[in-house]
Amino acid sequence: MTATRRFTVLDDGRPTEVDEPEGAALAKRAEAAGRPVAVDLDERVAYLGVGAAERAKALASLEAPDFTLPDLDGRRHSLSQYRGKKVLLVAYASW
Repeated sequence: MTATRRFTVLDDGRPTEVDEPEGAALAKRAEAAGRPVAVDLDERVAYLGVGAAERAKALASLEAPDFTLPDLDGRRHSLSQYRGKKVLLVAYASW
């Protein structure tokens, strides 16, 4: 009788040891569900990332700190003036 090789699945940062066929099946199901997956068959390990909706939710909850900068005409603009609006900030530095 041959022993089934173990496979490590990292899902949400938690490692789980499963049989190799089960680990490959878990990775395939996660990928089919739209989650990013990284698999190393030689090392018998898979990393299952979070789905796009969960990543978007986390990013939407982030809020940049307020700051004030002048425009080219010297008028001062604070980020808080634009809350709720999309803002493109171009930063440039010359060292």
